[in-house]
Amino acid sequence: MSVKKIGMIGLGPMGTSLSLNMMDKGIQVIGYDIDESIRNKVAQRGIKTVSSLKELAGSFDGEKKAVWVMVPASKVDDVLREVAKYLSSGDILIEGGNSHFKDTERRVKEAREKGLVFIGTGISGGEEGALKGPCIMPGGDKSAYDAVESVLKAIAAKVDGEPCCTYIGPGGAGHFVKMVHNGIEYAIMQAISETYHILREGAGLKTEEIHEHFKRWTEEEVMSGYLLEISTEILGTKDHKTGKPIIEVIKDTAKQKGTGKWTSQEAYDLGVPVHSISAALLARIISAYKDERVAASSILSGPDGEYEDRKELIRHIPRALDASIRMAYAQGFALIRAGSKEYSYDLKMAEIARIWKGGCIIRSRMLPIIEEAFNENPDLVNLMVSSQFSKVLNDELPSLRYVVQAAIRCGIPVPVLSQSISYFDSYRTKVLPTASFIQAMRDFFGAHTYERFDEPGIFHTLWTKEGRPEQKR
Repeated sequence: MSVKKIGMIGLGPMGTSLSLNMMDKGIQVIGYDIDESIRNKVAQRGIKTVSSLKELAGSFDGEKKAVWVMVPASKVDDVLREVAKYLSSGDILIEGGNSHFKDTERRVKEAREKGLVFIGTGISGGEEGALKGPCIMPGGDKSAYDAVESVLKAIAAKVDGEPCCTYIGPGGAGHFVKMVHNGIEYAIMQAISETYHILREGAGLKTEEIHEHFKRWTEEEVMSGYLLEISTEILGTKDHKTGKPIIEVIKDTAKQKGTGKWTSQEAYDLGVPVHSISAALLARIISAYKDERVAASSILSGPDGEYEDRKELIRHIPRALDASIRMAYAQGFALIRAGSKEYSYDLKMAEIARIWKGGCIIRSRMLPIIEEAFNENPDLVNLMVSSQFSKVLNDELPSLRYVVQAAIRCGIPVPVLSQSISYFDSYRTKVLPTASFIQAMRDFFGAHTYERFDEPGIFHTLWTKEGRPEQKR
């Protein structure tokens, strides 16, 4: 049975925006926040509020209760335990923050032990998206999703009339996919930012000139999406205090909330290479070393100055950025594929690409192409080898190499652009001599063994023995 009413716990920007979105779609919302001043504030916007969790639960008048929790990550478990006291068997808990997917796995089990059903849902789109239509990635109990499906699809973004919401899978599947979404987001943001750095320092362009290039790319290029659109808006915005472009007065320390780190950590645990995502994370981390960077700038030397062929550099940049963005998606979907197998999520790649076409932060014109690739081959191991990506990447990699070489000659750090090349070259290399050398060293100092090209089996060389004989194990 579909629910018709939602109890919203947590009326911060996201909780309020989601509540207003639901009310606009004719869904009744009862809100609660521990802060009375926030309750009073949102009540002025038409949201009916109550002053306690007990009162919230009592407002359902015998109906199946569906309670949506939108509180800071550190408070989620406390709130879930408290509100569960007032719920009955079969009632629904929805948690929509940026929770780690393994926490969601645990919460699904804990709710089930109490007779409740639980949904952990990733939500992308920010405060504005929550109000106007986010991308929604719910996972957990399928019966709970079935009961709230009409609500979630009503408030989700729509692309070609289809809601950007689907049941992702059991347990923590929804938050797993949202985590990877954010990892891809890190990589694309860093690649765009590196492009700005090259145009500014390598090509010597003024912000107003860079803005014109970004504007054209946003209008014309396949890589265009929300992140490129807002980048164009940022570059065209003046600071009210100084009259300078706003980008020139924002301090160069990029912060993070942790989801990009989770993505890299999970990739390492699953043995999935995510060069660009990890490089983007490290770029944010080193940006926080502002004082050390300032001190090092007067001690450590390197090339500076503009690139000699500015026109040629500018010509290659959009193709380089496009290639880097494609590989960020490729790495993310490869991680989703591995996670699906490891955790038995049975994730549908084409469907994930479909819902990412609208509402979410990484939406772009590439997503329909990615959806097509996975519809053609649901077992596709890596987007780079798909017909939709391979030809374009082969054509664009010379531009990416040119841009990275130019950046290096100018002393401009480009971790994501450069690691995109490493990812591409490593993946396409039939034989990696470096791996052979590493395995030989591991066998030398630790007897870790190795395999041979020419004979099956496991081998170990007795490196310290005369003649260095080989043993087959």
